[in-house]
Order: sequence, then structure tokens, then C-alpha cells
Amino acid sequence: KKLPEAEGFDALTNEYVDMFKAGIVDPAKVTRSVLENAVSVASMLLTTEAAVVEIPSKESAPAMPPMGGMGGMM
Repeated sequence: KKLPEAEGFDALTNEYVDMFKAGIVDPAKVTRSVLENAVSVASMLLTTEAAVVEIPSKESAPAMPPMGGMGGMM
């Protein structure tokens, strides 16, 4: 049976419906989109020759504050 582009079979209701109006997403399109995005990210990582990172600086610990203000001691 030849169906219009947006029409498909709803297995829940056993009817042919407009898939967009019924809120049904075609899993084949979702899978293809996910796969295309994954390949895009993987190819970008493979073609990257260097990564920019921040080199940690070697800072010394802060000095202890003076022990002033201790009343009653000489």
C-alpha cells in the first residue's frame, strides 16, 4: 500500500495515522541522525593533531598569617 509521506502504521491503535500529528518519531531517522553525529565527532577527534590544555602552575602554599591578637600573653 502506497502511503503519503507523513502517514504510517500506529501499532498501538492498529490504524494508519499521520505520524507527525500522532507524535510518533520514526526510529530509523533518529538512529541515522545519532549515527551521523557520532561519526562527525569521531572524525573530528581523529583529524585533530593536537589538543589545547592548560598546564598546571606550580604555586607555593600561602604563608601562615601572624599569630597576633592573642590577649593575656607576653
